[in-house]
Amino acid sequence: MAKGKYLDWITKEGLLKIEGWARDGLTDEQIAKNMGIKRQTLYDWKKKYPDISDALKKGKEVVDREVENALLKRALGYEFTEKKYESVLMSEEEFYARRAAAVNRYKLENPESTAEELKVVELGVSRYKSVLVEEKTKEIAPDVTAQIFWLKNRKPDVWRDKKETELSGGLNVSNPYEGLTTEELRKLARSEKHE
Repeated sequence: MAKGKYLDWITKEGLLKIEGWARDGLTDEQIAKNMGIKRQTLYDWKKKYPDISDALKKGKEVVDREVENALLKRALGYEFTEKKYESVLMSEEEFYARRAAAVNRYKLENPESTAEELKVVELGVSRYKSVLVEEKTKEIAPDVTAQIFWLKNRKPDVWRDKKETELSGGLNVSNPYEGLTTEELRKLARSEKHE
């Protein structure tokens, strides 16, 4: 596909690539680079060609949903199974059986394989196998920060930090100088100045 020509990018194949890059989490700038165009050109094409805009939105929506699901999972807490494996030396019989199976599988997939290729396959089989030695169910506690983030965004009227309070009624302020004339206020100010 020629890079940079919009006609190539509004084909089914081109739109699928754009959607895939968006789903993979690439930024618009990275997608534009993959397309062989400048970021501004991609913005112009998004306005001009709805198919390109839709492909980007569709791809990003998948990733957004995955992140939302991960945030919710973290907010609620979850369980998972942790498995520990150990490498154990196989018995001679098991090793030779596994090696023969690998060679036979290779022969089936590559009917015209050479003796050298089969030797490489034989040498590639390890004498060790992985054995499950421990399996534990672990619990991840709910994450308060994830809960707060979720609630502030999903229920902002209830969970936002800034609360608005409406007051009713009057405000009584006692003014000790109320009722004094301008001359009386000046006289009072001069007397305090001399003290």
